[in-house]
Amino acid sequence: MSGHSKWSTIKRKKGAQDAKRGNLFGKLAKEIIVAARLGGPDPSGNSRLRAAILAAKAENMPKDNISRAIRKGAGDGGGTNLEEAVYEGYGPAGVALMVEILTDNKNRTIADVRHIFTKNGGSLGEPGCVAWMFEKKGVIVFDREGISEDDLMEAALECGAEDLQGSESQFEVLTDPADFVEVKEALEDRGFTPVLAELQLRPKNTVRITEEHPAQQVLRLVTSLEDHDDVSSVFANFDIPDQLLEALM
Repeated sequence: MSGHSKWSTIKRKKGAQDAKRGNLFGKLAKEIIVAARLGGPDPSGNSRLRAAILAAKAENMPKDNISRAIRKGAGDGGGTNLEEAVYEGYGPAGVALMVEILTDNKNRTIADVRHIFTKNGGSLGEPGCVAWMFEKKGVIVFDREGISEDDLMEAALECGAEDLQGSESQFEVLTDPADFVEVKEALEDRGFTPVLAELQLRPKNTVRITEEHPAQQVLRLVTSLEDHDDVSSVFANFDIPDQLLEALM
């Protein structure tokens, strides 16, 4: 299981994002705007927009905010011209990172991202340096407690998922990105309630980190990147044991 999923769910449990709700809503709105601009404002025919709306609702983003972002993406109300980019690099312990951004000024953002990497013991790389280590997947995460692995596996496959993976505390259902929303809703209809559901750049292999110091360095880098206003997502191939990860939060 990727460190990103465990990191994300632990942060939610501890309420680490609550104090940054405004920042989070801003990032969610950017994704909705771009999704609506590229694929149209109708979520029934725009899988990326459906996923963006789903993510916004999961964070209790007000309906008015969601609707306003869709209208902006469709060209109603103007707004800044946002561009997408993906930056790649390495962090402490040889961890590979993919940083997805939405920005109105790429020159400013890449300078900021480079500074964050350098300050936290990492290095920003050239395009393609780590992209081959990742693949796009829909990831639907469930707590192990109260869930039968066999029941979830059977339901997931029947609903069109590709695989089920587990760690000490969680199960991850993996889907093709195009099937992500449908599989999530089908599992919910069967009584399985996820703690996290999102599209991720999924690492094909992970770097196991069991010592406190390098784990702290990696998490500090990831947190610093996630806190930047123009960074929409950070994906990394670290794997930190649950007990150590929770102790560092």
